[in-house]
Amino acid sequence: MSGRLNLILTVALVLCALSLVNAQYQARRLFIELERAQATARQLEIEWSQLQLDQSTLAKHARIEANARRDLAMVALTPARTQYINKGAK
Repeated sequence: MSGRLNLILTVALVLCALSLVNAQYQARRLFIELERAQATARQLEIEWSQLQLDQSTLAKHARIEANARRDLAMVALTPARTQYINKGAK
C-alpha cells in the first residue's frame, strides 16, 4: 500500500512539475508576443506623427502657391487683370 501511494504521489508530482513548466513556457511566449506588439505600436505611433508632420507641411499655403507658380505657371490675380461682369446692365 505504501509503495502504491508513493507511486501515485510521484506521478502527481511529475504531472504538477510538467504543468508548471508548460505554464512558464506559455507565460514567456505571451510576454514576448506582448513586447513585439508594443514595439509595433511604438513604431506605428512614430510613423503616424511623421505622416501628420508631412501633411501639415504639404498643406501650407506658401508651398501650394509655390507649386502652382512653378508647375502650373500660375500667377497671382491683380486688379489690372480682373474683369468684372455687371449682371444688371442690359
